[in-house]
Amino acid sequence: MKRSPIEIPIADRYCLTVDEAAAYTLIGQNRLREIIDNNKNADYLLWVGSQVRIKRPEFEKYLSQIHNV
Repeated sequence: MKRSPIEIPIADRYCLTVDEAAAYTLIGQNRLREIIDNNKNADYLLWVGSQVRIKRPEFEKYLSQIHNV
């Protein structure tokens, strides 16, 4: 018997995909990818192989410290 995946609201997730982060922050995917490309070693990024996840709490702190997004 296959178990259905647990659904966790985006606001409660620790890590987000670029698509989820775009929906959560209302920042476009292209701009998010630009931020990622310019900060590949940032504390708010988690690399899973070649895929990136954005650590929501750390990214929120980063966004509140910058002026231009």
